[in-house]
Amino acid sequence: MPNAVVPSSARTYAGFWIRFAAMFLDRIIIGVVMSPVSIMAGMFMGTLPRIDRSEVQLGALFSVIGLAVLLGVLASWLYEALMTSSSKQATVGKMVFGLVVTDTQGRRISFAHATGRFFAKFLSGPLTLMIGFIMAGFTERKQALHDFIASTYVLKGRPTSL
Repeated sequence: MPNAVVPSSARTYAGFWIRFAAMFLDRIIIGVVMSPVSIMAGMFMGTLPRIDRSEVQLGALFSVIGLAVLLGVLASWLYEALMTSSSKQATVGKMVFGLVVTDTQGRRISFAHATGRFFAKFLSGPLTLMIGFIMAGFTERKQALHDFIASTYVLKGRPTSL
């Protein structure tokens, strides 16, 4: 039963370090996938004509960098939201370490729920100087700030349902 409620006694919560290792692996995967975009952006910047109007070059630079960042966020969002809402309930990094993402009842989350969780990570990371991520090492159910916001858990192994 994929949507059966998993009792809390059958759950083993994933702590900070294993989640960090999984996220590190996922960042490597995204980096490898996105490296052609970065290379193309760098090649484009190298072909800009050398002109006296430096503001034109600066505008082009910011446009290319902005597009690369936007594509990186888009790729990261789709990768994470599609993977964690799939039947695997995990990104490749989480799969390697035997982790799954669930709602508070231990069920698979939807794509919309996974999307909210992904964007809540901006609060866990850059906006709180990573303290939101570190919270996973100190909370009772090993939840980071984005897990609290999205009402999710990261569990070790696939829990057995009733």
